[in-house]
Amino acid sequence: MDLISSLLAFLRVAETGSFSVVANERGVTQPAVSRQVRALEEHVGMRLVQRSTTGVVLTEEGRNLLPAARSLVEAAESLSVSASPDQARPTGKVRLSLPAPLALHICNHVRDLLDSHPGLSLDMVVRDSTSNLIEDGLDLEVRLGPIDDSSLISRRVGMTSAFLVAAPSYLAGRTAPRSPQDLRHHECVVYSRWGKDDTWWFEAAEGQFSVNVPCRLRANNASAVHQAVLGGNGIAILSHLMVADDLDAGRLVSLLPEFPPARLPLYIVYPSRRNLPLRTRVVIEFIAELLRADPAMRDRTPWPGPAGGLPPAGNGQGAVGAALTSVEAAGRGADRC
Repeated sequence: MDLISSLLAFLRVAETGSFSVVANERGVTQPAVSRQVRALEEHVGMRLVQRSTTGVVLTEEGRNLLPAARSLVEAAESLSVSASPDQARPTGKVRLSLPAPLALHICNHVRDLLDSHPGLSLDMVVRDSTSNLIEDGLDLEVRLGPIDDSSLISRRVGMTSAFLVAAPSYLAGRTAPRSPQDLRHHECVVYSRWGKDDTWWFEAAEGQFSVNVPCRLRANNASAVHQAVLGGNGIAILSHLMVADDLDAGRLVSLLPEFPPARLPLYIVYPSRRNLPLRTRVVIEFIAELLRADPAMRDRTPWPGPAGGLPPAGNGQGAVGAALTSVEAAGRGADRC
């Protein structure tokens, strides 16, 4: 059991009164959060939460544990990453995986990061599918949509923003769609990360809705879909990062702006918070700040705090030990009550 992760889950459940809210914040499933809290209950030997008709409430033992749990988390997050020179400045290589549109965006700004940290280097793996971070030797990955792997630490950093686009050469001689339902009468180029089973999702004032689209051309790489659309092969949904210049230059046309493609959450995931090198933390913060600076990708849901975040550098190893003792003592004390 990762004690700190379980404590963070417990604290957020205590604050929100809901497993599902915490799961949504972290980008994991509700059972994953429930398992973390259950593991903490087994560790301290007592029931900490109780389900009710109105949500999740703390037991008396859970309320008694709160102060010590908060102390331990605060102490852990102030713990120095290491005693090496890496603590003072980021050095070494960070290997990260990310989808093509975001990779292109980062490459336009990465000079600032590298100039600020001369000892830092990046190894970017550009792919539109998820990776096994451990097997692929990755330090972190940017992913679209909810995270269903509870073994990973995830931080929500933004939202996707996309356009429905086509080339003027495709639209010539055709009637442009006036509603998403009209797409059924067009040729659509499906990027598998946006359209699963030829189903595209859109947003309207009443909420999200889906349309099944015909597809004669499909690709799991956004760059391939981009080139296909530029070549007049049909209509596609593509990231604004990839098509903004084409729209400005008239190479592509934006369709149905009143029905924008549904947005997906963006997460940075990494294997563990433990001893996370400063170089990795710097890259994570660089990507997060880059996305925050783009209004189109800004997350409408505030990031909840340390549950998905990074441990700041600092001192506090002794405080961690003291807080851990407090957690265990709280458990023993509750057993005696």
